[in-house]
Amino acid sequence: MTSPVQPVHHRSVTVRGHEIHYREAGPADAPALLLLHGFPTSSHMFRDLMPLLADRYHLVAPDHIGFGRSAAPPADRFDYTFAELASLTEEFTEALGLDRFALYIQDYGAPIGLRLALAHPERITAIVTQNGNAYEEGLGADAWAPVLAMIADRTSETEEPVRGIRSLDGIRWQYETGVPAEFHDLLSPDAWHHDAALMAREGQDAVQLDLIGDYGSNFALYPAFHDYFRTTRVPLLAVWGEGDEVFVPAGALAFRRDLPEAEIHLLPTGHFALETHAPRIAELIGDFLARRVPVGP
Repeated sequence: MTSPVQPVHHRSVTVRGHEIHYREAGPADAPALLLLHGFPTSSHMFRDLMPLLADRYHLVAPDHIGFGRSAAPPADRFDYTFAELASLTEEFTEALGLDRFALYIQDYGAPIGLRLALAHPERITAIVTQNGNAYEEGLGADAWAPVLAMIADRTSETEEPVRGIRSLDGIRWQYETGVPAEFHDLLSPDAWHHDAALMAREGQDAVQLDLIGDYGSNFALYPAFHDYFRTTRVPLLAVWGEGDEVFVPAGALAFRRDLPEAEIHLLPTGHFALETHAPRIAELIGDFLARRVPVGP
């Protein structure tokens, strides 16, 4: 007999005066999995995955400040840095009473989640990284060239090429690039239109440029992330779209340098692997957590 499909709830909580929207599913007393999305999306990226795991896990997927349906204060009234997003995410977990959880990290969610792990390694039971990078070799050269130029010297001239990343065409490129033709009809155009509509809101230009400009602060933490891996031996599963040109497969394979027991699966898809391979990723996560994160006394 198959388990009944668990509903996904849409909720919000106020943290430090900012409303944070989140999706939640599964029994509150089940092992927790905190899902942290990347750019330019939101918890919307987990819409297919959450029902597949909610019979066994307590899943929580917040929208970062400035994304999705969470508050998006103007850039001159909020410090849009990865340190600040991580700090708010930590307070979010405390507000919900999440004291131990596995992490699912993708894109921007990786440095946010790994900052949480540095601050409270005792709270992290495991890490699932889906195109969530922590190594320099994971940076795709062509995709990162304009971003690195802006990080090195932020001017109006270096900002201009980066603006295109959040355009409809730029977002669609992230969804389609690296996805084999046989899986293209699994890509829902609703996904990139949803993201593009939210990215087009007033004030988003400054918000996203500030975050992109701060991405270099994550590079500075890479050695600390690597030391965390070696010291804790945290169980890690990498489920990676091998056609991703933003975070290339070398970034997935690099985890084994510091975590020799890391389990790595390169899937025939792109940056947003859940759009085409949610059932396979759910299967891999369920098997991994069942083996590597024992439940109970």
